[in-house]
Amino acid sequence: MLLALIMAAVAAAQPDLILHHGKIVTVDERFAVAQAVAVRGNRIVAVGDNEAVLARRGPQTRLLDLGGRTVLPGLIDAHVHALSAALSEFAEPLPQIDSFAAIQEYIRRRMAATPKGRWIVVPRTFPTRLKELRMPTREVLDVAREHPVMFDASYVVVVNSFGLKVSGINRDTPDPPGGEIVRDAAGEPNGILRNGQSLLKGLMSETGRTFTPEQKLRALEQMLQRYVAAGLTGIGDRAVTEEDIGLYRRLQAANRLPVRTVLTWRLDASRPVEDLVRQIHAAPYTPDAGDEWLKFGTFKVTLDGGMTIGTAFQRQPYGPFGRQLYGQTKPDRGQLFIQPGKLVAIFRAARDRGWQLTAHSQGGGAVDAFLDAMEALDKEKRIAPTRSHLMHASFQSREALERAARMGVLADVQAQWLYLDGPALEKVFSYDGLRYFYPLRSYLNAGVRVAAGSDHMIGYDKNRAVNPYNPFLSLWIMVTRKMRTGRALYPEECINREEALRMHTIWAAYMQFSEHERGSIEPGKLADLVVIDRDYLTCPEDQIKDIEPQIVILDGKVVAGSL
Repeated sequence: MLLALIMAAVAAAQPDLILHHGKIVTVDERFAVAQAVAVRGNRIVAVGDNEAVLARRGPQTRLLDLGGRTVLPGLIDAHVHALSAALSEFAEPLPQIDSFAAIQEYIRRRMAATPKGRWIVVPRTFPTRLKELRMPTREVLDVAREHPVMFDASYVVVVNSFGLKVSGINRDTPDPPGGEIVRDAAGEPNGILRNGQSLLKGLMSETGRTFTPEQKLRALEQMLQRYVAAGLTGIGDRAVTEEDIGLYRRLQAANRLPVRTVLTWRLDASRPVEDLVRQIHAAPYTPDAGDEWLKFGTFKVTLDGGMTIGTAFQRQPYGPFGRQLYGQTKPDRGQLFIQPGKLVAIFRAARDRGWQLTAHSQGGGAVDAFLDAMEALDKEKRIAPTRSHLMHASFQSREALERAARMGVLADVQAQWLYLDGPALEKVFSYDGLRYFYPLRSYLNAGVRVAAGSDHMIGYDKNRAVNPYNPFLSLWIMVTRKMRTGRALYPEECINREEALRMHTIWAAYMQFSEHERGSIEPGKLADLVVIDRDYLTCPEDQIKDIEPQIVILDGKVVAGSL
């Protein structure tokens, strides 16, 4: 009642700002398009035609004649890794790593600036994005003879001969738990380590890439500001540590948090289940604690690896080209890191504390394992109210989509994987094998609500980062399904512009339990708006990716561009 009275008083007062003579794409239930919107404080107070909204202006109201420009709700990226991205270029710009020659050139440059015996780390990239379409081995990295070198491909790394030597890894070294030391035909390690980075000696202390807490704080703030400049007013940070949480809280306490942020608490599930359950019950943070600037949302575990490096857990083994691309020596389905009974026990403990549940589940086998766990919990208590969701879930099936819809399980997906990695993945799985790869139309037809994100993790440039965070590039990929080759992959899985926009606004807000506060332009909601340079709904399709924000309004204030 009190909130209703406050909102009535705000609505009756003169607006601070009116945007008029534009195309206001509200993304409300009817997807109505209005001409004007009025803002008072940090709330939207009126949406409608020019005459009705302008009639509310007072002597102190600022007016912005849009001149026909389009306004969208503030966009949301449901999946980023902000701190790793923030630090990735904080010391120096990253080079483009797209070939073995580029890898070797980077190593040579770092050798000149790195004391002998210190580790050189080649910035993260994936074999799917290398011209050779092949995982490098130690021979590629052996341009460095007196420096240990690691090529970072996420769940898989490659080490040169010197790195193997200083780490004591030889033909007699046993595989790490859940991982593999890949060996050549003679039985010698070829440098590829699957889930085996823990075997490397001195890596963290010798890379020379340590940052002070103040540097990390500044880097994070600047990265979040880049998100805002790209048109994002909300993000989901999908794997925070205690350090990340502390940095976000410091920014909020100092009124320096640039973007609305929902945090995902990721737990390392490699320890005994009894320890994990105790940790979940004793955790000092709770789901939904916070406000619309900063709050906790989801509990996460990592269920499998990555499709770009051949460790995503698939329903069938990777094919012959996959063995070439990923450096596999035998038929392999990938890696499943958590067994079914343990996964259910962990999720049960988190659910009982009120957490929304998710898991990194890239491959089809991991998708099925996640849904099996959801079904086990759903039999005890309906899972739908938790808004638990698949994460990535790139390799779907009709049966999996039907199971998710039946339980009310949502999906957090990223178009950038299709755009950047689709051509290489088609060689691995064949065209037919990608029928349910990132199948947005099938998701919606099945009744699964989808939120869109980028999985941005490395790089500052919104279009050239490892997994670009430009939301308009994401919208274009979802509408066209075009890969970087220019060809569309299963165009029957395209969605329309309205559906794509909902995935970056109201449906992303729904996943974050924020749909009553943001995600659309409606009276009473937070005033998060983006003025763009062309009409998203009618511009030529291939221009969607080129849209640029001109003004970003967050919490009723202009935070990028100017009136």
